[in-house]
Amino acid sequence: MSQISLNVPDISCGHCEKTVLGALQDKPGVKAVQVDIPSKTVYLDYDESAYSLDQVKEVLDEEGYPVASVAEGSAPGGSGQGFIPLTSR
Repeated sequence: MSQISLNVPDISCGHCEKTVLGALQDKPGVKAVQVDIPSKTVYLDYDESAYSLDQVKEVLDEEGYPVASVAEGSAPGGSGQGFIPLTSR
């Protein structure tokens, strides 16, 4: 599993957050996703062998939220704390 933070400059509101969450939460290998609107950051905990970083970037770009940069690391609090666990519907 990988934990990354994506800088997404076009995130500005709750609608943006819902769109990003909706775009990523059902993808294979995605364990958790969190959007921090003030910092314009998406924190992603995922299995890169099931869903690649290029695929993550592509789906966000298709939704109108291009990724400006990527860094290794989890959401503030470390160890994945602060991530919203995804549950099956």
